[in-house]
Amino acid sequence: MTAWLDALLGRVTMYRLVLLSLVVLVAAALVFSMLGVVQPGTAGTIGMLMSVAVLLATSYVVNRLLALIFRIRPHSESTLITAGLLFFILTPRNDLVGLGALALAATIAVASKYLLAFRGRHIFNPAAAGAFAIGLTGLSFGQWWVGTVWLLPFVAVCAFLILFRTRRLPMGGVYLAVGLALGVFFYLRLGTPIDSGLQIILLSSPLVFFAGFMLTEPLTLPPRRWQQLVYAGIAAALYYGVAYSFGPIYNSPEFALLVANLLAFLVGQRRGIHLEFAGRRQLSPSSWEFDFRPRRPVSFRPGQFMELSLPHTKTDSRGWRRVFSIASGPGEVLRFGIRLPEKSSSFKRALLALEPGAKVSATSVGGDFLLPEDPARPLLLVAGGIGITPFIGHLEQAAAESGGRDIAVVYAISSPDDLAYAAQLEQAGCRVAVASAEEPKNLPAGWTWIGPDRLSGKSLLAAVPDAVKRDAFLSGPPAMVSTLKKALRTAGVRHIHTDVFVGY
Repeated sequence: MTAWLDALLGRVTMYRLVLLSLVVLVAAALVFSMLGVVQPGTAGTIGMLMSVAVLLATSYVVNRLLALIFRIRPHSESTLITAGLLFFILTPRNDLVGLGALALAATIAVASKYLLAFRGRHIFNPAAAGAFAIGLTGLSFGQWWVGTVWLLPFVAVCAFLILFRTRRLPMGGVYLAVGLALGVFFYLRLGTPIDSGLQIILLSSPLVFFAGFMLTEPLTLPPRRWQQLVYAGIAAALYYGVAYSFGPIYNSPEFALLVANLLAFLVGQRRGIHLEFAGRRQLSPSSWEFDFRPRRPVSFRPGQFMELSLPHTKTDSRGWRRVFSIASGPGEVLRFGIRLPEKSSSFKRALLALEPGAKVSATSVGGDFLLPEDPARPLLLVAGGIGITPFIGHLEQAAAESGGRDIAVVYAISSPDDLAYAAQLEQAGCRVAVASAEEPKNLPAGWTWIGPDRLSGKSLLAAVPDAVKRDAFLSGPPAMVSTLKKALRTAGVRHIHTDVFVGY
């Protein structure tokens, strides 16, 4: 089931998935409105249609104008997502003043991406910023009417798919758990039975919508998983666990998220990342390495990823933002090993067409695919295809440490020609076992060929008999990673870390 979901969701970017999910929710809301079971405010179905149209049009136009002023390429999908979120947060209106308030909220939300930013990185969730600001004016307020029993099944499915696609189910789970626990405690103090409190929180609050659609905004998330879990807990506690009011400011979901955004900004990459393309080299018939020089030093650890932003013409459904593992240790050059199949996305074709000196920006650095701090702990690195990429940075890190590390590498490839980074692996001096359809010729001394069969748990454990004593790192296609993780867990391996390449 997991592999099937990965294959299905990997066909679209995270931005496209969120946008499609919002389209489904808008359609469901309009149908339920016509049936008379979902009636936010008094605007009716026509008012809902007018509201969503005003939000979409205003967001799109304002984003285009600001992009022209700031001389950058507008990201239309992100803007449409912001409009969709505001539709479910603010009360729909059908009067001129009310529609004007919605237009103002959309303007503030989009403008926050450009104005409430620090060195190219925006600080606050745009939809939350727009909803909070318009609430201060008194022209509208955050009703969060999406929290209804009729929409909950659609919201729950979409939220799950988004959290699954972004590998942030634990973060969403923390928000749900903390929100439910604190919410139930609040109603218990009021004398409300537990079951009634649970029904109110689940069926009449934006708990699930917030976890799936608001928390996952990528540019305002902290970089590490443990930080994201704390971030989710703070956002839930500030709304469901604390009652406060300071003038027009009160414990609303949008204000809670803005506070969490600010804390996340303080621990994340607080400056824009500007790169200059330095060159490329072909690693195999289907993969290339791309080198970039950052304008300023970039803080990251080997094994982490970076989201590159490359606006280009004739952009396909994959968009012009993509996440890639960093294939280098900290230094003056950032390297990315990327697979370019014969039918590549428009992003990869644009990447391959870059000329030295071309400017590329990046939006974030993150990830927890990191080596243990103790260099004495032996390691098992298992890669499928271009999944070898993060391990190259790991090996550079290991080489720089005094005393080195005991490292065994298992590398699964389709054919001997796909053996990327062979020179780096040989230079690292680690044990390497290769699984491929044909036996590679002239393997370096000490390397072994596992055999022609697809890499399995049995062949992996046969190649590395002491795997149970090692920290295991698995990187590659989701199906391979899932299968090998189960086999290693069954064999008794206690520390397993995974990095999957979804939609590659």
